[in-house]
Amino acid sequence: MSLDGITLRSLVSELQSTLINGKINKVYQPETDELLMDIRNNGITKKLIVSASSNNPRIHFTDDTKKNPQSPPMFCMLLRKHIQGGRILSIEQYGFERVIKILISSYDELGDLTEKELIVEIMGRHSNIILLDKNNNKIIDSIKRVTPDISSVRQVLPGLKYISVPSQNKISPFDLEKNNFLLLIKDINSSKVLYKSLYENFIGISPLIAKEICKRAGIYENLNLKELKENDIEKIYSSFKSIIDYILDGKSCPTIVYNEFKTKILGFSSWDLIQFDNSIKQHFNTVNEMLDQLYKTKDKLDRIKQKSLSLKKRIKTRLDRDKNKLSKQKDELLNAKNREKYKIAGELITANIYRIEKGMDKIEVLDYYNDNQKITIKLNPNLTPSENAQKKFKRYNKLKNAFIEVSNQIKQTESEINYLENILLSIENASDLDDLEEIREELIEENYIKNRKKYKNKKKSKFKSKPMHFLSSDGYDIYVGKNNKQNDYLTLKFSDKNDFWLHTKDIPGSHVIVRKKGKEIPENTIYEASLLAAYNSKAKMSSNVPVDYTERKNVKKPNGAKPGMVIYENNNTIYVTPTEKEISKINKIN
Repeated sequence: MSLDGITLRSLVSELQSTLINGKINKVYQPETDELLMDIRNNGITKKLIVSASSNNPRIHFTDDTKKNPQSPPMFCMLLRKHIQGGRILSIEQYGFERVIKILISSYDELGDLTEKELIVEIMGRHSNIILLDKNNNKIIDSIKRVTPDISSVRQVLPGLKYISVPSQNKISPFDLEKNNFLLLIKDINSSKVLYKSLYENFIGISPLIAKEICKRAGIYENLNLKELKENDIEKIYSSFKSIIDYILDGKSCPTIVYNEFKTKILGFSSWDLIQFDNSIKQHFNTVNEMLDQLYKTKDKLDRIKQKSLSLKKRIKTRLDRDKNKLSKQKDELLNAKNREKYKIAGELITANIYRIEKGMDKIEVLDYYNDNQKITIKLNPNLTPSENAQKKFKRYNKLKNAFIEVSNQIKQTESEINYLENILLSIENASDLDDLEEIREELIEENYIKNRKKYKNKKKSKFKSKPMHFLSSDGYDIYVGKNNKQNDYLTLKFSDKNDFWLHTKDIPGSHVIVRKKGKEIPENTIYEASLLAAYNSKAKMSSNVPVDYTERKNVKKPNGAKPGMVIYENNNTIYVTPTEKEISKINKIN
């Protein structure tokens, strides 16, 4: 998900109205691939971030601050020499490409007025920021140097002539005429999918925009071109043209779209995206504000993801080990279940002891436990008949004791597996770094991970648990725990004894509390709370998920139980199928 040419067009329009004739007061380079410039115009100073990051290349205003290195990097020093103190003459987008050219007028060391051009190429891992001498179009330097070893087609090195990014041989949306559009669609390989054909043939059009064009036209995005009728193509043209005209007229409705828990960004654009009408949308006054919020959110989600992966790796390693242990324990239990055969063998040896002599390695006897069927019992020739019988009894008693011990071990291992699966689910449900820190501290307390040395003398952090809060369609408060600490807090401290408590039956999941408010809870509220319990469980993607519910007074925490572990009684069970559509209908307070 990156900046497309259409959204960039709206952004450039905003930058032009704010920055042209502005003075570049200061240039910083807080990251190896990122610049920050203070630009003053009309009495107002704006911070402009310009990033050539492989993951998040971008350019926009920001109110964020970053720590700068003590010694400025060479490229930063170069920019300070050539453009700091200069004025911005123009800001242009190269066609509908993701390339922005900023023309800057500044004085050189001799006091002569010169023109430099800062080229911002937003091209994923090929993104770059390049400073040119406008007089001869030669590269002064770039934030990323591209040598022949990196690219044999286009080098970016000091002293070389600047070569524009290679043409994609696509059609400009500016040239969108109805007859040409109709002919083009008919000329493309008829087995191609509609939305792919749009972004593969028109410059500046991303897959997201292509799908939006189809949605606004009322045509299924995955239709093959051969399935389109003449009228369908005309609808697509009208939809396409309306979007281009909207942008060219300088209009915008900057929008970020999130999933129902705002843990994932589904899309963003300089206009409203009707393909996501059932999702959470955040609208902004400007594209700059949208992009600043977008990349702050992405940075936050990336850090959550990174920390989540680290915790998940540790838990999955422990979980795999426990599952292997459980498999071996079950094999031991199965072996112990067969202990009766040793007891019978001992008794049959005793009953036939007069027929056995030392040195015999087997004896055939009648099994009076099994209709006097003939069976053969193996003997140790080095033992007396009595010793052979005692050996069988000892084996029986050993397996009998093992059965009890292994049964208890299996219960402990299964309990630990259930706990660890709950931890994994909590990591999945974490929406911020504080949630993950609570989980990490719990794992330290439970001795699953070691405390890091730098935390050794620190007091335990006290994060205020913030479970998810919903309001049912009947107006009842519903709370959902995101981790074990929150689950314990909700169930044992926050809730009243007559509130309703819900949890997926025999499936790792969140504790859910419905506030009773002194009156009976409607069935629809129980249904909505059950949907939330199922959705925030390991069975999230399943159908007919069993959810138990009971009054909170019927829920108890056994002594010594791990966080989040409880037992309950007097429950009812409801079966629900959680879907994002159903969940999105429930009013989320936080």
